[in-house]
Amino acid sequence: MSQPAAPKTGKNASKAPANSPKSASPISSTETLRARARKSIQDGAITATYGADRKEVVKLLNAALATEWVCVLRYMRHYHMASGMLADAVKAEFLEHAQQEQAHANQLAERIVQLGGEPDLDPATLTARSHAEYKEGKDLRDMVKENLIAERIAIDSYREMINYIGDRDTTTKRILESILAQEEEHADEFSDLLDGRIG
Repeated sequence: MSQPAAPKTGKNASKAPANSPKSASPISSTETLRARARKSIQDGAITATYGADRKEVVKLLNAALATEWVCVLRYMRHYHMASGMLADAVKAEFLEHAQQEQAHANQLAERIVQLGGEPDLDPATLTARSHAEYKEGKDLRDMVKENLIAERIAIDSYREMINYIGDRDTTTKRILESILAQEEEHADEFSDLLDGRIG
């Protein structure tokens, strides 16, 4: 009568029992992906794997949109009203920032539409919905100070939105992170201007 083979040891030993399941794929099967894509096609880019509260994200993005437009308007006012010895250099900053804030607003509006929402651009309620204020500023130094304050408000609000959304909506998170990075640059530039004792 033959003896059962002794279990293998060392380099040739099996790492897992023969009947253990194969490691699961990190993504769904091709069939599952195809079937899910055919459901609710009216939702466009938003699929069943979207993890955030869409209505809340749209609400947050509309508040950010209002903030960006108020900043555009404030920057344009400051661009036209700036005067004094250093006005030309600072006016160029105001205009550049106005253009960048408008680009942010366009990014936010596009994402709102992708999420099935509507960009709220009602001028009658814009300042009430904005995180930042529309401050005219008394002189060039005051304008720079008010813009620095507004950028600091935007920085905090974008950080809080990013933390809230987390990895449940990575596309929106990336958009907000790119806007945040530019708002931090703006704040740094205005801080440098104030340190130079402008006005």
